[in-house]
Amino acid sequence: MIYIPIKQKFNNESFRVMQFENYKISLLEADESELFFNLIDNNRERLEDFFAGTVSKTKTREDALSYCIELAQKIEEKSYFPYMIMNTKTNEIIGLIDVKNIDWKVPKAELGAFIDEKHESKGVITKAATLVIDHLIETYQFKKLLCRANARNLGSISVILKNGFKLEGTIRNDYKTTKGEIVDLNYYGRVF
Repeated sequence: MIYIPIKQKFNNESFRVMQFENYKISLLEADESELFFNLIDNNRERLEDFFAGTVSKTKTREDALSYCIELAQKIEEKSYFPYMIMNTKTNEIIGLIDVKNIDWKVPKAELGAFIDEKHESKGVITKAATLVIDHLIETYQFKKLLCRANARNLGSISVILKNGFKLEGTIRNDYKTTKGEIVDLNYYGRVF
């Protein structure tokens, strides 16, 4: 893995582009809205239940641009960090690791992630998550990270466990999907 320092951008803090193999991870920028839209649009149906907000705010290319501008403001405020995974061979954004529900008092945050269906089961999201977690700990000194996953989502649970998270419990009837199904969520935590 290679860390490449780049120009300071958000709120006078530098962030790094992280690279491994043929992939790079960096914060989403507004000028990547077209690539972001393509990722969401190509995976819309499979994302709509658990990334409902992102899907609903990116129905058109214009919506995606507005959403990316909104996210740039959240990055500036340090209230949300959307790390994009890009395939450097194709220049496509193929995945997202988002850092949300940030509580700077502890500090702690929740991670969410998805990858384009064509890139599943190749270890990309696991490696990318490892780099993002290392970056978050080093840069922001988070004391705890949390992940939630549908108890039936074995792929996500595998990524979570491979990144050192431990099951803290299952909350029954914890989440209502876009389709209206109420499902259990497993809560996983990692303390630093």
